[in-house]
This record gives sequence, structure tokens and C-alpha cells, in this order.
Amino acid sequence: MAEVVVGRVAKAHGIRGELAVDVHTDAPEHRFAEGAPVDARLKDGTVRALTIAAARWHTGRLLVRFEQVPDRDDAERLRGALLLADAAGLPEPEDPEEFRDHDLIGLAAVLADGTVVGRVADVEHGPGGDLLVISRDGGDDVLVPFVTAIVPEVDVPGGRIVLDPPEGLIE
Repeated sequence: MAEVVVGRVAKAHGIRGELAVDVHTDAPEHRFAEGAPVDARLKDGTVRALTIAAARWHTGRLLVRFEQVPDRDDAERLRGALLLADAAGLPEPEDPEEFRDHDLIGLAAVLADGTVVGRVADVEHGPGGDLLVISRDGGDDVLVPFVTAIVPEVDVPGGRIVLDPPEGLIE
């Protein structure tokens, strides 16, 4: 099953297990509807299956309560977790510059001259923006900011992204 990031847990809110969530979906009313399933990918890489119990907007953030999170202590353990949902049935993004994680993972990362740098292993979503994790054969992974100036071309059907990195980024 391909999953998409629909949110990121910012912090616990209150004492009853509510969580403040930064929304990463155009359809929060669907993705955070009562009874909707999501997976929480914690910072340590483990995944926890959750079910939405309730969601409400509060000062620009979505407050979410999960059936499996009874109190603040349990909520605190989810701080920083990515919330993932099944990508099946989603319409294609209207913006040609918008990509889902599962569209990018596995693409070859090449320079403009065709030199292969590696493959996209993951996409990290942080407060400062998205980073592509490029896995290199026999080398350390490289984090590449997913911005047009550094990634000028994304060719999903062709199976590649083109990089124009500043000096020192991938060495």
C-alpha cells in the first residue's frame, strides 16, 4: 500500500491526549474524519496504527484525538510523528509542481550531464521544508532540499529527478 503524508504531530495539547497537527493535505475534512485510519511514523522509524476519534480547528492548527491515545503522556510520545494515509483513490494533484512521496521514492537522481548520483530513498518533511534523501552506492545518504533551484526537473514517468546542486552539497 502506498501512503502519503497527511500531517505532522507538532505537540500534545491539553491533558486528554489531543494532539496539535500541522496539516499536509488538501482534504483534511476527509483524512481526519472520525473513524479514518492513519499510521504514525515515529522519529525512531516505528509505525503505530491509529484511528481518528475527533478533530477540530483551534488557532490555525488541527487538534486531533485518536482512539488509541488516552492521555497526555501517550500523546507526548507521538510528538514529531508523521501521519500517513493510504494513497489509493486520491485524485492526481492539480498542480504539476506537486508530488507525493511515493511518486518520488525510487527515482534515479542524476546531474544535468546524466551522471548518476543515487536514488531517492525517502522524503523528509520538516518545519524548514522538504528534503529528498538520496541514497548513493557505497556512500553516505545525502539530504537535498526539494526546491526548484536545486531540483529543476522531476520526471516521474521517466523515473528520474535532475539535480543542480550548489558546490559541496553532494560531495
